[in-house]
Amino acid sequence: MRPDPSCSHPVHSHPRAVLAPLAASAAIVLALTGCTGGGPAAGSPSPSGAAGSPAASSTTPLPTSSRASGPDATARPTAPPGPEPRVRTVVERLDTPWAVAFLPDGGALITERDPATVRLVRDGTATEVARIDAARPAGEGGLLGIALSPGFARDQRVFLFYTAASDNRVESFRYADGRLTEGRVILSGIAKNTTHNGGRIAFGPDGYLYVGTGDAQNRGAPQDRAALNGKILRITAEGRPAPGNPLGDSPVYSYGHRNVQGLAWDAAGRLWATEFGPTVDDEVNLIRAGGNYGWPEVTGAPHRAEYVDAAVVWPSTADSSPSGAAIVNGSLWVGALRGERLWQVPLDGDRAGDPVAHLQGRYGRLRDVERAPDGSLWVLTDQGAGSSILRVEVG
Repeated sequence: MRPDPSCSHPVHSHPRAVLAPLAASAAIVLALTGCTGGGPAAGSPSPSGAAGSPAASSTTPLPTSSRASGPDATARPTAPPGPEPRVRTVVERLDTPWAVAFLPDGGALITERDPATVRLVRDGTATEVARIDAARPAGEGGLLGIALSPGFARDQRVFLFYTAASDNRVESFRYADGRLTEGRVILSGIAKNTTHNGGRIAFGPDGYLYVGTGDAQNRGAPQDRAALNGKILRITAEGRPAPGNPLGDSPVYSYGHRNVQGLAWDAAGRLWATEFGPTVDDEVNLIRAGGNYGWPEVTGAPHRAEYVDAAVVWPSTADSSPSGAAIVNGSLWVGALRGERLWQVPLDGDRAGDPVAHLQGRYGRLRDVERAPDGSLWVLTDQGAGSSILRVEVG
């Protein structure tokens, strides 16, 4: 297993403008735990619920100290009781799988971060279809997100986000005869680092490509609206700023982000995104066009007019480190890296409820969660060269 390297900022290096009492107490403990994307620090206590222990309950309500934040928390939706998720393994022995996109014919394309390969998964077998030679894997960088064109049946275009020699970029390819060809970079100049590269890409219901980026360890970038880092970008399939973007002729859709790795739309077209905190306050955010989500000035839900509060806050990053996300049956399902569990966040309109943990400690780190065509979830584990894809049926 190759855990992501340490990437947290010490809590005292840039204090939050406002800290809820519970989050402040959590920060004292969590300053010792290391990166939100890596495993717990040696000798650190296990998070509440005994994550990582095979004997732990697989369906666990969120501890009181980590409940969703906000003034209306008592009125938040709750997850309805349902059957325990049923899990089977689709394929094993993948190497750092990072993202999945489903083909119209029932197959799926998977990116592998470290070997920088794209594989076709069909009938329990993973076959290499491309190796991205321009990718330069290092730390959290490498071959990351994947998305299919909304018109894939017609144009066969596949989009990849990867870390190159000089930057992070998005490239468009044609998928034909089981190979990726005709590569063309459509967006470049996203600063890279060994950590905080973001990398999730997805086409929204409006037909435009959304790109989640990290701050690349540059704390000035997220509040700089001219920079591409620490943002959610919205572009056309050709890489131009999408019409109607909030900052005019700019790809920036929202800003003030630390490291966005999950994008999902609900039935009403609202965009929800997951975001890594430093040593406190992992987040789920409801994304508004032009919204400032506060990093690095604040984290979580400080209730300041100039920033958008997070919809869900995990004060303890040992409980979450949220990566890929998908919406099924009225809930946002989030894969947790350090937390090693599948979080269910019930949604009701623009409100997010108290998260409930599933599969706790059973499959290790979870990198991506995607809705399959049959309504199940495909969950990608993050166990280095021994990673798997799980098919999870949820109620």
